[in-house]
Amino acid sequence: MIMNTIEIKRALISVYDKTGIIEFAKGLEKEGVEIISTGGTATLLAQNGIQVKAIEEITKFPEILGGRVKTLHPNIYAGILSRLNNTDDSDIIKNLSIQEIDLVVVNLYPFQKIVETTDNLNQIIENIDIGGPSMIRASAKNYNRVSIVTNIESYPSILEDIQNNGGLSEEGRAVLAADAYCVTASYDAMIANWFKKYLGYTNHEEIISLSRDEKILRYGENPHQNALLRTNSSTGFGSIEKLQGKELSYNNINDADAALQLINDFKDDMPTFAIIKHTNPCGVAQRNNILDAYKEALSCDPTSAFGGILIANQTIDDLTAIEITKVFSEVIIAPGFTEEALQVFATKKNLRIIKFHQLLDDTSDKKIIKSVFGGYLIQDRDEFVIQKNNLKVVTKKKPDDTQIDDLIFAFKVAKHVKSNAIVYAKNKKTIGIGAGQTSRVDSSRIAIQKYHENLVDKDEKSGCVIASDAFFPFSDGLSAAIDFGVKAVIQPGGSIRDDDVIKTADKSNVAMVFTGFRHFKH
Repeated sequence: MIMNTIEIKRALISVYDKTGIIEFAKGLEKEGVEIISTGGTATLLAQNGIQVKAIEEITKFPEILGGRVKTLHPNIYAGILSRLNNTDDSDIIKNLSIQEIDLVVVNLYPFQKIVETTDNLNQIIENIDIGGPSMIRASAKNYNRVSIVTNIESYPSILEDIQNNGGLSEEGRAVLAADAYCVTASYDAMIANWFKKYLGYTNHEEIISLSRDEKILRYGENPHQNALLRTNSSTGFGSIEKLQGKELSYNNINDADAALQLINDFKDDMPTFAIIKHTNPCGVAQRNNILDAYKEALSCDPTSAFGGILIANQTIDDLTAIEITKVFSEVIIAPGFTEEALQVFATKKNLRIIKFHQLLDDTSDKKIIKSVFGGYLIQDRDEFVIQKNNLKVVTKKKPDDTQIDDLIFAFKVAKHVKSNAIVYAKNKKTIGIGAGQTSRVDSSRIAIQKYHENLVDKDEKSGCVIASDAFFPFSDGLSAAIDFGVKAVIQPGGSIRDDDVIKTADKSNVAMVFTGFRHFKH
């Protein structure tokens, strides 16, 4: 037997999710472990031929209040909390005829799933687990003697330890305790956030859940960095389904997140396709069908598109899939794929095909968190999406309807380009994107350079529009855009030199609109 191993003689099992519990309990019984259980769990175990002692036999008290009170009893908690090698504890539980419990197996009511599927207040409240978290905390606190199991996936390894060693080592019990406290922390965070939303708090600081739904990645941005993906919602990465290909890497996930955020702003639009590279869009286009949208998005910057992340707001068909496979890509993301498209992608075994089900809703993903030395930066997610009624024309020249459509399209793209962001567009297609420069003028120059490098139609720039994620601090950036061929401009406005910039636009008979909203994305 391993040092500090506590022999498992009695186990208390009380689980909502009963996956794997029959096999686990049978394994415990085979090792001579006495099993205590509650309600539906006890019934299920007994129906499968497992010798089980009902909780009422231990508490000498019936389950009451519709199941709200069943494990909350001194005979249970004294059996869990009695300390190892403590004479006083041993004497007390002996005098009271209480038997120690060595293993506790618990998982909780699915509160998050309930609030996502119903508005029924009574149903939500009744799915706030009381006994489960209490037993978890008590067991974890007393890890020196008690093994607390909250993860279904750990059943086989724990059973193996019991079979080979009679129980778990002190280190193993401590690991289980740490995991258990993550479970209760996450659970309490979910409930607290729901209560604040239920009470109508609009500016409350969301408690960040420590969800245990996590996956260890091969490495981080670089091979010498460890990484994992932790999800705490059924939206975004909690909703994706990998249909084929290699596992997603840290960098894949980072790029895919940028792609999902972008396409979320176009989710209700006409067929839209975007190509992401190093978290920046390098081509976005809208057309009457997804195939043409892909072709136009690719034409913006096919060099940067190599090895990129592709995302669509509509189902990808076989013709689009054939075009996609002509260029090397890392990940393809869409809300759906035809069977014929999947057959095409199947010829590229390593290509990752990702289906998303729900991007963002009103109950989750409201905060952005970034670590800094010694702490965290937390801010609201930028959920503003430009609409026609947000536009304020500030020049003598007014944009026509086609230009307005292009301006809105370009500004939506600029929101997802790293600052300083400049986007040139025409006919709902990006023709040049400048990102991540320390000068807005430099971003504009890069966007123009990209256009000339990937020139498809020499007349494409004529009458194009430009979007800037922040105001033009000087008129030189706008002058360069006008020289390029821009006929309409969209920007937040708000500079002390707005009048100079407007005069520059008026001088060249260029339309300009202000949005009043800035989209810095550093």
